[in-house]
Amino acid sequence: MNNEQKPLLIILGPTASGKTKLAVQVAHRLGGEIISADSRQVYRGMDIGTGKDLSEYVVDGQAVPYHLIDLVDAGEDYNLHRYQQDFHRAVADIQSRGRVQVLCGGTGLYIEAVLKNHAYTAVPVNEPLRDELETLTEAELLHRFTLQPSPFTPLADTSTRKRLMRAIEIGAYLNANPGAVEQSSVPRYNYRIFGVDVPVDVRRQRITTRLHDRLTEGMVREVEDLIRNGVSPEKLVFYGLEYKFIVQYLTGELDYATMIARLETAIHQFAKRQMTFFRKMERDGLTIEWLDGGESTQWMTEQIVDRYLIFT
Repeated sequence: MNNEQKPLLIILGPTASGKTKLAVQVAHRLGGEIISADSRQVYRGMDIGTGKDLSEYVVDGQAVPYHLIDLVDAGEDYNLHRYQQDFHRAVADIQSRGRVQVLCGGTGLYIEAVLKNHAYTAVPVNEPLRDELETLTEAELLHRFTLQPSPFTPLADTSTRKRLMRAIEIGAYLNANPGAVEQSSVPRYNYRIFGVDVPVDVRRQRITTRLHDRLTEGMVREVEDLIRNGVSPEKLVFYGLEYKFIVQYLTGELDYATMIARLETAIHQFAKRQMTFFRKMERDGLTIEWLDGGESTQWMTEQIVDRYLIFT
């Protein structure tokens, strides 16, 4: 690494932890730019449901630049391998201007993949296998995943149906083509990771409040517009969480009250799985400095800025 390059600063946390607001404040203080680590915010038109909250990227009237948001149209295929490539380009761009790169998000798999330079993400798509897997329940998918171990197994993120299917796909490829993919776990960046750990009861309340706010802001209408603009309901269900349950409501599968109740439960479960994956990242050798998310954004900002400046 070029010693003149500023270290990569990472701020991660589960949904509703306040990590985006924190990262923007930190980037503003350090003269930095945000790189999003969110697997769904890459899609244009999926704004309310993915919580882009682009209004937060302004501090004292000054816009904080951001990257890897609104990259492709909703419905277009986008994967981890493409994200790695886009991420490396964004880092090079920010470094070329001598600014600090602040990677922020809750998709632990994306963060781990760019730090450890995972090569398994280049495994090609297997459409016949995907068609077969689509017919299986989540429990059946998990059982199949455990029955077919591969070199990718200890690295896999199985927190969503989409990622579980991809993990099976990668495992099947590696077992059929041993040695075809050379994997490196050596980080290519000098980095420091900070995590926002919010007490469970506080996180749950924030999730509930935020869900109702987003429904008021027009989240159902957003999904209706996506369908009207040609994104298939099946694709939206594949994106999970808000899009899955709202599609089920719009197609009459769920009534409104049931949709809200099931969606809220699913978001709570998702946040728990995010934390589980972050703990796995730690067990796999990535050091995360956890901050008390119950403290103020100002306090956490000072903690990160002070430690980062000492680090550099």
